[in-house]
Amino acid sequence: MKRALSWIVLACVVAGLTMGPLPHTLMAAPDLRGEYERIDQPSRHQPGKVILFEFADFYCPHCHMFERVVASKLKEEFGDRLEVRLVGFPVIPGKLPTAFEMYEQAVAMGKGPEMKAALFRAIHEQGIQMFDKTVRALLVKEVGLDPAAFEAGLASGKPYRALQKGRAWGEAIGVTHTPTIVLDGNIRVANLTYENLKTVIESILEEDQRS
Repeated sequence: MKRALSWIVLACVVAGLTMGPLPHTLMAAPDLRGEYERIDQPSRHQPGKVILFEFADFYCPHCHMFERVVASKLKEEFGDRLEVRLVGFPVIPGKLPTAFEMYEQAVAMGKGPEMKAALFRAIHEQGIQMFDKTVRALLVKEVGLDPAAFEAGLASGKPYRALQKGRAWGEAIGVTHTPTIVLDGNIRVANLTYENLKTVIESILEEDQRS
C-alpha cells in the first residue's frame, strides 16, 4: 500500500513539472496599489507594457484637459511601457461624428496620436467645430498623411464601424461619461489624478517583474 502511494506521489510531481505553472490568466489577480476597480472583462495586458484605454469625446473639455495635462505626463514618465489608446465615445450632443472618424482613419494609417493631438487643438484652441473636406485636408497634411488616401479610407465606412465598435464596448462596461480610463481592458480607474494613475501603472509593471 505504501509503495502504491509513493508511485502516486511521484506521478503527481512529474505531472506538475511537465505542465509547469498555471497560465497567468488562470491565477488570481494580484492586489495593486492605488485606487481602482476590476471589471468583468478579459485582460489585454502585454508583459512589460500597460495599455491605457481613454474613452473620450473630442468635444469634451475635460478630455482635452486630461490629454494635455495627465496623459502627456504619464507618457513622459513611462515611455514605451505605456500605450495610450483613445476610444471614441461621443457624449456631447449635436456634434457630427467626423472628428472621431478622422481619428480612426489616422489610426489605420499609423498616425493616431498625431491626429488626436491635432483634433483636440483644432476644436479647443482654434474653435473649429466643422471638419469639411478643406479643413480635413489641412489637418491630414499636418500629420503627414496623403489627403486622397485619407478620404478614400473615410469613404470606405471602416472608420465609422471602428467608432461604433469602441462605443459598444464602452456601453457594455458601463461607461457613462468622459474621460473614463480603463487600464489593460479590465482595470477601471475613477481617480484620474496623475499621482493615482502613476501608482496603479507602476504596480502593474512591478507585478510583471515578479511573475
